[in-house]
Amino acid sequence: MIRKAKASDLFAVKKITEACTENLIKQGIFQWNKNYPSLSVFEKDIQEEALYVFENRGNIKGCVMFSEEKDPLYNSIKWLCPDIKNLYVHRLAVHPNYQKKGIARQLMDFTERCATENQMRSIRLDTFSQNARNIRFYEARGYQNLGDVYFVKQSKDPFHCFEKLIKRI
Repeated sequence: MIRKAKASDLFAVKKITEACTENLIKQGIFQWNKNYPSLSVFEKDIQEEALYVFENRGNIKGCVMFSEEKDPLYNSIKWLCPDIKNLYVHRLAVHPNYQKKGIARQLMDFTERCATENQMRSIRLDTFSQNARNIRFYEARGYQNLGDVYFVKQSKDPFHCFEKLIKRI
C-alpha cells in the first residue's frame, strides 16, 4: 500500500535511505552521503505532505517525494514544456532488502497517476549520472535526459535531469 508519510514514519524512512546510501557506496556509486538526505529534509517533506511511503505488512519498504516546487538549479535545463503544472520527484528509495521486487515501479506508477489526476504537464526529476540502473529505469519509463545539474554537497559528478510529458485524460 502507498500512503502519505506521517511524522511517526520519519526514522523508518531515514533508515531506508541510510541502507540505500551504504549499498550504493559499496557499488562505488556516491549519490547520497551521511548529510543527504537528512532527517530535516524528510521532516519538511512530511510537513508539506509531499512524502509517500510503500508499506507492506506494517513495514515501510520504500518512499518517494514529489511536489510542484522547482529547485533553482533546474533553471539551467531546457525542459520540454513550460514551467507550469510540473511535478518534481525526489528521494525515490527502496530498502536494498526489497529491491528488484517492483516497489520502485509501483511508487513511480503512483506518482504518474497523481500527476495525471492533477493535470500536470510533466514529471521532472534528476538521477545520479553514475547510477546506470536508475538511468535505465527512467528511460524505460519514457523519461528523456535533457541535461545535467551539479549538487556540489553530494558529488563532484553530475545529476542527469529527466522529464516525461503527461498525457491528458
